[in-house]
Amino acid sequence: MASTAQTPTNRLVHLPHFAIPLGIAGLGGAWTAGVLVLNAPEWVDDTLYAISGVLWLVFSAVYIGERARHRGAFRSDRESAASGAGAAFLPVVGILLIVHFGRYMPLAAARTVCWVLVTALAVVAAQLLAHWLTGQLTFQQLHPGYTLPLVAGPFIAAIGLASVQAVSAARAALGVGMFFWVVIGGVITARLITGGPLPERVLPSLSVLLAPPATGGIATFVAYPGPIGPLQLAFFGVFVVMALVQIALLKAYLCLPFSLGFWNFTFPVSASANYCLRWLGETEFDGRDGLAWGILGLATLFVLSVAAATVRDLIAARRRR
Repeated sequence: MASTAQTPTNRLVHLPHFAIPLGIAGLGGAWTAGVLVLNAPEWVDDTLYAISGVLWLVFSAVYIGERARHRGAFRSDRESAASGAGAAFLPVVGILLIVHFGRYMPLAAARTVCWVLVTALAVVAAQLLAHWLTGQLTFQQLHPGYTLPLVAGPFIAAIGLASVQAVSAARAALGVGMFFWVVIGGVITARLITGGPLPERVLPSLSVLLAPPATGGIATFVAYPGPIGPLQLAFFGVFVVMALVQIALLKAYLCLPFSLGFWNFTFPVSASANYCLRWLGETEFDGRDGLAWGILGLATLFVLSVAAATVRDLIAARRRR
């Protein structure tokens, strides 16, 4: 008989750990855009996606193995006010991986895997929304990370579905993301404006405000190929405003001590670089390639710096034992 739910502190993998393969996969996506726009070497995005895939598989196996022994453990994690929205990381990373590796697979196989992952994301998102709608979350507990399952998640699902030629489904997923961006985004914005400062530990989640316009814009590029249309221009306008907000927040970010939470910065930064490169690919002007390489280089340097700091802290923690 399964034991009752537990929350031991000695578990090896927690939901926030999945921000690591998410950020690395996001950087892989930026380098994929670099391949399209700059003829960047393909081995870089292959390597990044491979690293993300290995981490995702290892983290998933350990995470599931640790929780499977305790009844209610998955639900307890999903309903956590601080990190429950991170339950969507598992299928989201998988979708990003199939976008890349699906091109090496038969279309039917890639499409099947993609649909399984999109379905898993839909189930997790529905469970999270049902939990929130039954009054299990207070206004003060809200933060921008709650946009991932129901806003950025559907946009990423749209990218995945478009990659396996399920274009109509991709456009439907894009609509889902836009709907919840208005609904959930409005509530979260009200919390940020009127609910007082966020706790320091979740302050990096403010960077997630970049993720919806960036992922939505990328999804629009792949779901509506061809000339730039009004929808893409709308995404770009919101993206520019959110990017300016992030610049204004840099001072607050620089005061934060390094922690695992810094990985929350990596996916928005990488997705933003991806989106910017795709826009630059639609333009022709002197210095375009230099600007594109600069954006890609800065995103890469940032993610590598966070990775290096993480390794440094792991080594320091081992030495203290």
